[in-house]
Amino acid sequence: MLTKKTASAAPGAARRLGGGAVRHLGRTLDRRAFLKRSGLGVGAGALAAQLPYTLIGAAEAAAPAAARGSGEAEVKRTVCTHCSVGCAIDAVVENGVWVRQEPVFDSPINLGAHCAKGAAIREHGHGEHRLKYPMKLVDGKYQKISWEQAITEVGDRLLKIREESGPDAVYWIGSSKHNNEQSYLLRKFVSFWGTNNCDHQARICHSTTVAGVANTWGYGAMTNSYNDMQNAKAMLFIGSNAAEAHPVSMMHILHAKENGAKMIVVDPRFTRTAAKAHQYIRIRSGTDVPFLFGLLYHIFQNGWEDRKYIDDRVFGMDKVREEVLAKWTPDKVEEACGVPEDQMLLAARTMAENRPSTIVWCMGQTQHSIGNAMVRASCIVQLALGNIGTSGGGANIFRGHDNVQGATDIGPNPDSLPGYYGLATGSWKHWCSVWGVDYEWVKSRYVSQELMEKSGITVSRWIDGVLENKELIDQPAGNLRAVVYWGHAPNSQSRGAEMVEAMKALDTLVVIDPYPSATAGMAAMVRKDGVYLLPACTQFETEGSATASNRSLQWREKVIEPLFESRPDQTIMYALAKKFGWADEFVKNIKLVKDAQGWDEPDMADTLREINRGTWTIGYTGQSPERLKLHMKNMHTFDVKTLRAVGGPCDGEYFGLPWPCYGTPEMKHPGTPNLYDTSKHVMEGGGNFRANFGVEKDGVSLLAGEGSASKGAEIQMGYPEFDHVLLKKLGWWDELTDAEKAAAEGKNWKTDASGGIIRVAMKNHGMHPFGNAKARAVVWNFPDPIPQHREPIYSPRPDLVAKYPTHDDKMKFWRLPTLYKSMQEKLAGISREYPLIMTSGRLVEYEGGGEETRSNPWLAELQQEMFAEVNPKDANDAGFRNGEYIWVESPTKAKLKVRAQVTQRVAPGTVFLPFHFSGWWQGKDMLEHYPEGAAPIVRGEAVNTATTYGYDSVTMMQETKTTLCRVSKA
Repeated sequence: MLTKKTASAAPGAARRLGGGAVRHLGRTLDRRAFLKRSGLGVGAGALAAQLPYTLIGAAEAAAPAAARGSGEAEVKRTVCTHCSVGCAIDAVVENGVWVRQEPVFDSPINLGAHCAKGAAIREHGHGEHRLKYPMKLVDGKYQKISWEQAITEVGDRLLKIREESGPDAVYWIGSSKHNNEQSYLLRKFVSFWGTNNCDHQARICHSTTVAGVANTWGYGAMTNSYNDMQNAKAMLFIGSNAAEAHPVSMMHILHAKENGAKMIVVDPRFTRTAAKAHQYIRIRSGTDVPFLFGLLYHIFQNGWEDRKYIDDRVFGMDKVREEVLAKWTPDKVEEACGVPEDQMLLAARTMAENRPSTIVWCMGQTQHSIGNAMVRASCIVQLALGNIGTSGGGANIFRGHDNVQGATDIGPNPDSLPGYYGLATGSWKHWCSVWGVDYEWVKSRYVSQELMEKSGITVSRWIDGVLENKELIDQPAGNLRAVVYWGHAPNSQSRGAEMVEAMKALDTLVVIDPYPSATAGMAAMVRKDGVYLLPACTQFETEGSATASNRSLQWREKVIEPLFESRPDQTIMYALAKKFGWADEFVKNIKLVKDAQGWDEPDMADTLREINRGTWTIGYTGQSPERLKLHMKNMHTFDVKTLRAVGGPCDGEYFGLPWPCYGTPEMKHPGTPNLYDTSKHVMEGGGNFRANFGVEKDGVSLLAGEGSASKGAEIQMGYPEFDHVLLKKLGWWDELTDAEKAAAEGKNWKTDASGGIIRVAMKNHGMHPFGNAKARAVVWNFPDPIPQHREPIYSPRPDLVAKYPTHDDKMKFWRLPTLYKSMQEKLAGISREYPLIMTSGRLVEYEGGGEETRSNPWLAELQQEMFAEVNPKDANDAGFRNGEYIWVESPTKAKLKVRAQVTQRVAPGTVFLPFHFSGWWQGKDMLEHYPEGAAPIVRGEAVNTATTYGYDSVTMMQETKTTLCRVSKA
C-alpha cells in the first residue's frame, strides 16, 4: 500500500505490533533495515539467509522424535494458501520443524516468484497467534477445554437443536481455504446432517460469476489462464486490481505488455494495476453495465464484431445489438458512468483492433445487487469480439482465496451437490450411489423431500435467518439457532452491525479455524456463553489438492505435523460424525488413517478418488492423486506459456490437469487449458460451448452452426449432450464394454458411473459429451434476459433511480424475503445526508478477512493501520488532513474510526477502505474479547461493520462496492 513510512519505528509501533512482533523485530531490526532486506522479489528462504543469527536463531526441535524421522532435512512441496494464483513452495523441514522455504523456480505458474504474503507463508504454519487448543466462552471469557469435552458439548448442543427444531435450524459455513477433499467432505457431512443450509466464501465473492458465466456458455469458471494472457494483444481489467490482489499474476500480465499487448484498466480508483495501464478509465462505482454496453455501442457502430463467430456460436446477439444501439448512446453512457465518448471509443477500438483480447474481472464487478448482469455484459463483449475459445482471449476471472474455485466446484453450496449437480432426485441418487449409501436413508435425514430439493439460505443472509420474523422464513424450522463457522471470516461479510445482533441471538456459535477469526471477538463482545472455538490445522499440516483460478489442481504434501492441539478439518468432521451416529456412512468408501495422536482421519488421496468417481459434470474425474503428484514432481517439464508438458512422464498433459479433465484417469485426458477452444481435438484439450439449455428456443435452434465443432469431431455441426439414447441412435452403443453398457443404460454422460459414454464420444469419435451449442447472449431464465443497468439500492444519484430502478421485492428468495424497490424508495434522498460513495478492496499485504495475515509479524510490519482513502476536496470540505483519525459513517449509523489517507487515487465523492481488517468496533479496540494469545497483531475497523443491505437478484451476492457514507474528523 502506498502509505508514508518513517525511517524509524513509528510512535506506538511496539504497542501496535504487540509482544510477538517486538520479539522478532524490535531487538535488532528497524523498519528501514527490514524493508531493505525484504526487498521486492526476495523469497522467505533468501530473506532468512540474510538475517543475523541474533535475530532469527536456529529453528530446531528439542529432541528428534522417532516419528519425525532421522533429523535430516526434507523438502516438502506445497502451495501458498492465500490468493488463487497457486504459487508453489518448497518447504525445508528438519527434525519436524519447518526451518526455511524457497519459491519453486520450476513452477510454470509462479516461476520462482512470491509476493509478500507468499514470502512470509512459513509464519502462517508456525504462527504464535494461532488458536492453540479448544476453548469455550464462560462468563464472557474464553477458557481452555479438552477435545473430548469440546466434541461432546458441541455435539450435544447441535443434536438438541436438531431434535427440537429440525436440521435446518443449524447453519454450516464452510471455507474456500479448505482443500478440495475437505470441501467435498463438508458438503457430504451437511447432507448427512440433513440440510442444505450451508455455504462458503464464493457466495460473497464470485457467485455472480458462476451463475452469469455458466448460464452464458456452460461452465462458471475462468476460461483461460494467467499464463495464456501472454498471448493476448489487448487486456481489459474491470473491477480487478491484480497488482495487489493477485501480485504474481502481474508477472504474466507484464510479459504480455512487454510483448506489445495494450492494457486498459477500468476502476473507480487509480490502483497499482492502473499505474501500469496504457489507458486508465475511471467509472462511477456500480455502472459496469453502461460502460460495457458503451463499448458494444462503438463495436456495433463500426462493424467490429465477429459476425461469422456470432452467427455460428452465439444465440440472441441480434437482440442485444438492438438494445445497445437504442439505449446506450454515448451521451447516456457518460450520464450513467461518467466516461466521455472519446475514452469509450479508444477502449473499444483497442479491444477490437488488437485481437485476441482478453477481459479480467474480480469482485469489483461481482459484489453488486446486479452483479449477474455485470458479469454477463462482460461475457457478451467477448462473444461479440469472438474472443471466447481463443488463446490470448477468454474471460480471465481471478478468484480470491487459494481454493475458492475448488470449494465452489465440489464444496458446500446451498443449491447444488458436488460438481454443480443440482438438488433434484436424480442428482441425489447419483451421489448416494457414489457414497455407497441408501438414497432413502439420506432422504430420511431431511425434514422432507421438498426441503432436500430446495436451496438453502446463503451465507450472505444467515443474519436474516436468525433475525427475520420466523413466519416469513421459508422453512419449517423457522429461525436459525446455531451457526458453525468452519474457516470463514465474518468481517468479509456485509452488515456487520446487524451480524453482532444475530450472534447475540443464537443458542450456539462454533468457530473451527486455525485462528479464532473476528467471530471470537465479535461474539464475546455481546455474549457470556454458548461459543466454542476449535483449533483446525492449516493446510501445511495435512495433504490434499487445491484448484487455482485457472482450474489447475495441485497436490500439497504435508509439511509439518499438527501444531499445538490443532486437528485437520477432516479429522474434526469424522469426530463429529461419530458423535452424530453416522461415521460409518460418512467414510463408507474412504479408508481411515491414524494420526500421531491416535485420531481417525479420512485419507485425503482416497477422498479424491471418490471425487473422481462422481464428478463427471465438470471433469474432476481424470485428476487422480497419482497423476497430480507426478505433475508436482515434474514441474520443470511444463511449458510456461502453454502449460503443456514437453516430454517426460507427463508428456502432452497440461499442468495440474485443469478441469474438465474428462473420463477415468486411465483415459489420460490431458486437461483443458482454454475452455471452448474448437481449434483442438477434444482429446487434446479442445472443446465447444455446452448444450446445457435445450436444443431450441422460440423456434430458433440453440445448436452451433456447421463447421463450429471442435477439431476432428465426426459431426461438424451442433449436437445435443450424450446419453444412452443418442449413443444408440448413432450406432455407437456396441463400442461400450458389457460392464459399461450395464452402467450406462438409462443414464447420460453425467450419471454414467463407468465413464463409458464419455470414452466412446471423446476417444472414439472426437465428440464432446456435453454437446455443441451456442452461447447465450440472452439468458431467458434470469430476471433480466438482456443485462440491465439498475441503480444501487443506496444510490448516490437519485436523479437516475427513476430511469434505472432496482428490482421488485422478492418474498421467498433463497428461503428469505429480500427487499429491492421498497427499500430503494424508502431511501430516496439519503444521499443528501450521506453524499459519498463507500467502496472497498484488497491490499497486497493482507488476504481475505485478514486474521491470519494480520497475525503474521512480517506482514503486520508492512501495514499497521486501517485507513480510508479520501479525495483532497472531500477532506478539505470535512476539515481534516492526511494522517488524522476520521469517522466514516454509513446510513446504518455504524461508525468506523480510521486513519485518513488524503489522495487523488479516488475521485471526489468516493471513499475507499480495505476489507482485511477487524479487531476494532466503532472506535474501540476489541483485544479484551479475543482468547489470550490468539489476537491478531494488527487490529482495525472492519469496513463491513458499516456496509449496507443489498443482494444480487440471482445469487444473493452481497453489495459491498457501492454504498454511501459521510466523513468527519474524529
